Parts: sequence; C-alpha cells; structure tokens
Amino acid sequence: MPRSAVIVAVPEAETVVRDWRRQHTYDAPLGVPAHVTLLFPFVPAHRLGDAEPRLREILAAEPAFDLSFSGTARFPGVLYLEPDPTGPFRALTDAIAAEWPEHPPYEGAHETVIPHLTVAESEEQELLDRIAADVEASLPVRARVHEATLIVEDEDGRWSEHGRLPLGGGA
Repeated sequence: MPRSAVIVAVPEAETVVRDWRRQHTYDAPLGVPAHVTLLFPFVPAHRLGDAEPRLREILAAEPAFDLSFSGTARFPGVLYLEPDPTGPFRALTDAIAAEWPEHPPYEGAHETVIPHLTVAESEEQELLDRIAADVEASLPVRARVHEATLIVEDEDGRWSEHGRLPLGGGA
C-alpha cells in the first residue's frame, strides 16, 4: 500500500548533498529530496484527502523559522547534517504524531526522534569520513523554513510531492 510522509524539504542543501545522497541513500534515487523528516510513515496515501485539512491546521499553528546546518553527525551507518535549531522540528513532529497516534515516527522504532538530514548510509566508516570532509567544506547551509511538504509513494516505490503546507508566519 503506498505510503506518505511529512517532510521539510531543504533545497538550499541540495548543492552540498545531492550527489552523495543519490549514491549513498536509499530514498534519494527514489525521488526524495534533501529533507528533515517530520513524520514517516504518515497516513496511507489513499487517506491523505481526509488528513490534509487537519495537518494544514497543525502546521499553520507553528511559526516559520530560520535554520542552519553547521556540521555533520552520525548514527550507526548514517552520516547526517544536524539542524540548528532542533526545537521547531521536534514540536512539529510531536504535534503531528499526537493527532495521528496510530502513525508514530518511524513506526515507533526509536525512543527518541532526532531531527536530521541524511547525507549518506554506509557501514564503511572511511567512506563516511570522506563524505563528511567534503560536505563540511561547504557548510554552513542556511534556510528559512516556511512550509512542510507531503510526499507520496507510488506503486513502484518512487516518491513525489503531493502538496506543500505553510507554517504560520508565511514566507
């Protein structure tokens, strides 16, 4: 069944991470842009019409904010950019997950959800070290977060944009 996700796309980071993401993540080759996840999985794609009005209200209640990525960090096998601040992402994730408790972040796999922008996935530490050095040379990346994006998966596992939903305070 096709899935959906709520993300904050970060086009400003694409020039820094695009090639690495395409080569070393599972989602970039499937159409997912550089992003910070708010909630995955969200409701099944066929239920978005029912969920979208309430999601729009939740997002509009949170203010737009400025963001920067100044460094990289790691989970086991994952190199990512750390957003600053993390608080707005946590607030958005918490608000969305509270409305749809049947869809916890990452299906409840992680006790604590850490906002991040995945750059590369690999068990090869030397590769991640090399990617980190390349990416860090182009940091910081700054952006204004004024919207979230709903993305949907098709029957072939490819992702596309379903719609953009503004945060409060506009652009």
